[in-house]
Amino acid sequence: MKKKIIIGIAALAVIAIIVVNVTKKEKGTAVDVEKISRGTIMQKITGSGQIQPEVQVKVSARVAGKILKLHAEEGDQVKRGQLLVELDQEQYRAALERTKSTLLSMKANEKKLKSDLLRSKELREKGLMSEAEYEAVQASYEAAESNTQQAEASVNEALDALEKTRLHADMDGTVSLLNKEEGEIALGAQFQEDVIMIVADLNKMEAVIEIDENDVVNVSLGDTSDIEIDAFADTLFKGVVTQIANSATVRGLGTQEQVTNFEVKVALLDYNEKFRPGMSTTVDIITETRDDVIKVPIQAVTVRPKEKLKKEPGVEEQAEESGGGEETAPGDKKPEMTEVVFLVDGNKAVSKEVKLDISDDTHYAVLTGVEDGDEVITGPFRVLSRTLEDGDLIEYEKKEKEVEDAD
Repeated sequence: MKKKIIIGIAALAVIAIIVVNVTKKEKGTAVDVEKISRGTIMQKITGSGQIQPEVQVKVSARVAGKILKLHAEEGDQVKRGQLLVELDQEQYRAALERTKSTLLSMKANEKKLKSDLLRSKELREKGLMSEAEYEAVQASYEAAESNTQQAEASVNEALDALEKTRLHADMDGTVSLLNKEEGEIALGAQFQEDVIMIVADLNKMEAVIEIDENDVVNVSLGDTSDIEIDAFADTLFKGVVTQIANSATVRGLGTQEQVTNFEVKVALLDYNEKFRPGMSTTVDIITETRDDVIKVPIQAVTVRPKEKLKKEPGVEEQAEESGGGEETAPGDKKPEMTEVVFLVDGNKAVSKEVKLDISDDTHYAVLTGVEDGDEVITGPFRVLSRTLEDGDLIEYEKKEKEVEDAD
């Protein structure tokens, strides 16, 4: 009797195990899911730099001298033609007087030789002077004419140097920088600037930024931009690209840290009286825009071998008829990879090859492969990038909004 009871208990245990195995559902991979929708995609390229006036003039001396008087301070508004700087004129006035004196001497000598030439001409006509003597007097007069012209040029040069001791504004604007004080020496040079002050039009500002060489090819003149200036928190200014450098700026040449950028200028369309040259800025240049397009999250896009994708009905047969069904020996070539997303089909993941367009920070615009309203798997990253395959079982939690829509 006892033996029969043991056998019965064992039989019940076996039956229970069989029932559990039959009724037990296979567990799927836990994934994150998001519904695909339509919207706008704006492709942006970001660069950082500083803002500066579109137009600014560096006021520097072209003659050396001590600064006697500054007629404008930093921040002052000035008008075109206004006197800004006075340099010591003493040595230049003396040089002008000296050249004027030399000119008077040259003119007097020229006048005397002109009279000699006229008398020599009369004597030659009467046969009282040889041709050689006459030509010598004529040559002396011509040399005197040349000396007078040189003296006149020296006077003009001295006068020009004297005028350059008074520096005037070449434009209406604001003194944005003052480099020197009264009593300092302005070096004065034709080919090397010794900037005394800078006059700028602060009503027209621009952002000067650097763009990576791989991105600059997508930037065009006239592209609209969003400009953030560090000094103005939570404020976005509008701008437009006005200039793209043709020559690169290279840093760390020949090292692993070598960086090649191109300077881009973006005019600020908004005006603020508190703008100051040199303020730090970050600019997002909008290079492309697509409206009312199907978009998928960037993290949903991954790659898979093209040969492993599920073929549409009839595709395999067509490939075989065209001779495309021949197998390639392992190791002959690397598998061709293609971009895919995984859509939700019930409790399974279905891979779909997609053709992508532009992207923004979070989404791709999709040309083909998915439809509005499809549910796409967005993570986890390790699952999407490595382990998930077409037809795998999945598990996910619907978002509250999706649950409400289903109700």
